[in-house]
Amino acid sequence: MNIDISRPWIRTSLGEKCHTGGFFTVTNKSDEADRLIAAESPVATKIEIHGIKVVGHGICMRPLEKGLHLPPDTAITLKPRGYHLLIELKAPLAQGQRVPMTLTFETAGAQTVELLVEAPGPVGDEALAER
Repeated sequence: MNIDISRPWIRTSLGEKCHTGGFFTVTNKSDEADRLIAAESPVATKIEIHGIKVVGHGICMRPLEKGLHLPPDTAITLKPRGYHLLIELKAPLAQGQRVPMTLTFETAGAQTVELLVEAPGPVGDEALAER
């Protein structure tokens, strides 16, 4: 398959909060561009592919209406404070749980992954290396 997904994880939900983030590294091994266009999971009522826009000294999340562009032979990491999946949950998640998710790509089609539920923590490169 031309698409590789590595280090898939999702944040725990806190208390009554029913939104969380989904993260992973997606590698397009093809010599042609592709696009992540959708995601779905039985634990979610809605999943949006989001980007971050810098606004002054802050940031603003925004849905990527056309999905996430994946250039050829490129890896893109979805991470806190960067590209990510914004997930509206049906019920809170607990650390250690595993969440199935189907990612749909414009060219490569659907791919099912399992995300490990982890507690929120540091958002730097060190945190990503540990996941």
